[in-house]
Amino acid sequence: MTMLTALLTIAAYGQDAHVMGHVKDEKGENMRFVTVMLKGTALGGMTDETGHYFLKDLPRGEQTLVFSSVGYNTEERKVELKHDQMLELNVTLTEETFMMDNVVVTANKYKTKRKETANIVNVISPVLFEATTAHCMGDVLNYQTGLRVEQTCSNCGVPSLRINGLEGQYSQILMDSRPIFSSLASVYGLEQVPTGMVDRVEIIRGGGSALYGANAIAGVVNIITKEPTRNFVNVNHSSSYMEKGAYDFNTAINASVVADNRKLGLFVFAVQRNRKQYDRDDDGFSEIPLLNSTTAGFRSFFKTSDYGRLTVEYHHVKEYRRGGCDIDQPPHETDLAEQLRHNIDAGSLRWDWYSNEQKHFVSLYSSIQNTGRESYFGTNKNPNAYGRTNDITVVAGGQYRYSYPFTWGLGGDISVGAEYTYNRLHDKMLGYGRDMLQQVRIGGGYLQNEWKNEQWSILLGARLEKHNLLKNMVFSPRASLRYTPIPDVICRLSYASGYRAPQAYDEDLHVGAVGGEVSLITLAPDLKPEYSHSISGSVDLYKRFGNWDTNLTVEGFYTRLNDVFALTENGHDEKGNLLLTRVNSNGAYVGGINLEAKIGYRRMLMLQGGYTIQRSRYTEDFAWSEDESIKPQRRMFRTPDQYGYFLVTYNPTHHLTITLDGKATGSMLVQHYAGYVEKDEEVNTDRFFEMGMKLAYEFHLYKHYRLELSCGVKNMFNQFQRDIDKGMNRDASYIYGPAVPRTWFAGVNLKI
Repeated sequence: MTMLTALLTIAAYGQDAHVMGHVKDEKGENMRFVTVMLKGTALGGMTDETGHYFLKDLPRGEQTLVFSSVGYNTEERKVELKHDQMLELNVTLTEETFMMDNVVVTANKYKTKRKETANIVNVISPVLFEATTAHCMGDVLNYQTGLRVEQTCSNCGVPSLRINGLEGQYSQILMDSRPIFSSLASVYGLEQVPTGMVDRVEIIRGGGSALYGANAIAGVVNIITKEPTRNFVNVNHSSSYMEKGAYDFNTAINASVVADNRKLGLFVFAVQRNRKQYDRDDDGFSEIPLLNSTTAGFRSFFKTSDYGRLTVEYHHVKEYRRGGCDIDQPPHETDLAEQLRHNIDAGSLRWDWYSNEQKHFVSLYSSIQNTGRESYFGTNKNPNAYGRTNDITVVAGGQYRYSYPFTWGLGGDISVGAEYTYNRLHDKMLGYGRDMLQQVRIGGGYLQNEWKNEQWSILLGARLEKHNLLKNMVFSPRASLRYTPIPDVICRLSYASGYRAPQAYDEDLHVGAVGGEVSLITLAPDLKPEYSHSISGSVDLYKRFGNWDTNLTVEGFYTRLNDVFALTENGHDEKGNLLLTRVNSNGAYVGGINLEAKIGYRRMLMLQGGYTIQRSRYTEDFAWSEDESIKPQRRMFRTPDQYGYFLVTYNPTHHLTITLDGKATGSMLVQHYAGYVEKDEEVNTDRFFEMGMKLAYEFHLYKHYRLELSCGVKNMFNQFQRDIDKGMNRDASYIYGPAVPRTWFAGVNLKI
């Protein structure tokens, strides 16, 4: 842009302040589609094909411009904008590494630089989705320290997330920071969120009830959906093949369009998945269920003013899954079948506003999710095993934050919020005499204050809420401390309390098959709430050696559970079905160490890995079986004392990417109910090590058209459970180890 053009532009757009310039990379090449925003406002733009940008009619005074682009470190520049003046500002962006200071929202419910948060926040980006060929959230969460995803049913493939050794019901899964994952939605939720709609995932290990309410005991997983940032179209397909003729096909289409003035944007997506069932031992009964699903939706924003923004999101999921035997027959004509049809509609609306001096922030939001499920959980050609479930969750709330100067060189951020959650669940399986209607109403608010600067962060907060299934209100405090003696050393210490209410959870809404009959879970009439206290401490070390970046994180954690929930056998009903009852045990604890290391050489080589050493125990002996030969147990089931992962990404050229990944799972204690075996038993499982590899090559077709071809293998050593139950008398919950056998895959990805 010439000076004459700039002067003509000023004359055309009036006498306010304007900024122009160009953005280049470290090699001096112009960068297109770089987002340029005025910090704390909805004002901004994007560089053109030649790397130039122009922002007009900006507010005068001291301002901060933010330059960001995928794969590069975000750059902030303070400028003084004056009346009737054109300012030229040229910027060079550097390639990102894992040492970049990501902006996260889960730690405090507002945007904060990751290194300045008082709690460790891990971020999973689309780079990891592509490196691991992940199709859904259940595929990718294993690649985070302290997290482990397992399958808990060989018939219908229920995925369960464990954080720091605690089972899935102790974790809170959020969608765009909202708790819309109800008990029903959580049953298969990890497989019903495709990576094609996700921008990133933020994870906090440890208690989070002070901010996010009930169930956030083990940690919080916040799924942030994609939003429109630039104009693009992306079409990709992958085909995966297992042995015995099983396959998994995935096709996704994403597109984004943003208005030239950046006031309006729209992102749309559609994902189709088709997986054939897998029978490992050729007994005619599946170990991995058939799955057909379609997901489609959009996310859009509209800038209501220079400092206000309205965001709306909607998606629909239609899913069919079937496991057991004789998959092509109606379920009531088979010896064993679990069949489910889901129709899910979910959406959200949010309005955010910043004051012009960025001291005040207001956010109002609402979310809704409606789930309809038609199910069949039956054996012995039972015509009465059909069921229907309807579930609706509504969340509404608001948040206000005020930033103020404090003392001793600290700035203050005080946040206050209120939130109301309503869930209505109606689960009918009349053939089993079950007609459960549960309504949950939770209303509450939270208050927290954080004093911080580059060296210190002191956070105190609490949440007070009323759960309609509890007599008294629940008070959940939180305290965190961060100390950064030097920029490359970050020390953190935190405490949080949490609770779980005596209500139906995800596994209660799943009917398992045991010994040719079904198992049903009920709640004890005197079931009390479960409370927790969590403490963690960590040291985060960063060091750069020339072009090499290194990071080591050591974290210790301990969680004490009081009146812990547990399942016990409670005989059989008149139809011979096994009854399991959720009762209160005296208590339990989980403690251990998370180790995580990263090494990177520019964008050419990246190595990362994590390992967890932990111990999960009941405080007193707990009897789970009616078989007197099985001694009461203190060790928690399905929780290995050691597990970890690694990931290596190598780019020998700009076009070629080689990825190697691995997951290790130590031995664990698993319950095995009588049926295929003569009597109940406890089994110490094998250890497993899965390894995968992927090759990807990108071709530049025309201008900005790029085509990527990829191929690879998952679980190349074919690690899988060796003692699978056979036939209709099997215990469907007796499933452990890797989720898929050796799987070959190939993919194509067109980027426009």
